[in-house]
Amino acid sequence: MEKINVKCGRINTEGDELFYKVRGSGKPIIFIAPGGGNGDNYLELADLMANNYKIITYDRRANARSTRNFPNEFTIEQQSRDVIAIIKAVNEEKAFVFGNSSGGVIALDLVSNHSDYVLSAFVHEAPVANVHPKKDDWKMFFQSCYDLAKEKGASAGAKKFFFGIQMPAIALILATIKSRKYEKHEITLNDLTQAELKIKLKDATDVLVLNELIPVTGYVPDIEKLKKNKSKIIIGRGEYGIKKKTWYAEVSEILSKHIECDLVTCPTHHGSFMDKPKEWAVLLKKYFK
Repeated sequence: MEKINVKCGRINTEGDELFYKVRGSGKPIIFIAPGGGNGDNYLELADLMANNYKIITYDRRANARSTRNFPNEFTIEQQSRDVIAIIKAVNEEKAFVFGNSSGGVIALDLVSNHSDYVLSAFVHEAPVANVHPKKDDWKMFFQSCYDLAKEKGASAGAKKFFFGIQMPAIALILATIKSRKYEKHEITLNDLTQAELKIKLKDATDVLVLNELIPVTGYVPDIEKLKKNKSKIIIGRGEYGIKKKTWYAEVSEILSKHIECDLVTCPTHHGSFMDKPKEWAVLLKKYFK
């Protein structure tokens, strides 16, 4: 692949410093990271799309190269404001938005409350338990993951969460390994060393289970506001979720029906943007015009 010019930056907003990267030119796309918050999970996909778009990736507050000055604070609303701060920092007024998992929840909130900053939003398998018929059961499960993490540590809670939500464990592990290998092709002055990254990845588990889990899965989408902006919303669910009838694939279908927006079948599994970036690039170019 041709070498892509990457510009890095940092912006101070609401008490923390957010790290971001920009590559390419054209209409802007901002990628919102899922749990773990590391923008480099999208690196290979970003490179593939940089010939056609201005690609913006960033580390979410408290994750990777962004700071965590207020460790016990997490709100979806603040996460949305962070996206806006990044869009403004790269001299744009609005952008296409892609969000996977918890990043998808943030994308929904952006469309609901800050639609002027959104050209359109692709929401991939957002874990919005409140629209599911068995929402009370799922909310109890997420609470039990949190309680276990408080009692026995974040890794114990994360393990229960990971296997309890019907994720394809082996596929996700292999996709993450592929993503980590690809990250080594891009070295910038602002990148973490491997030792620093290892520490940050451990910290990310704490953030995911002890800070993000309950607010993200407990998010209540404003259906009426979303319906008013339905032309800006694409809901995606993967082939794996459809085949296995996972709860998050069911949530995607239910949400699209409530909003009356497009429902799209996406490549393979929940984290497939890491190991199927070419397929994702083709799909996103179809919708981000």
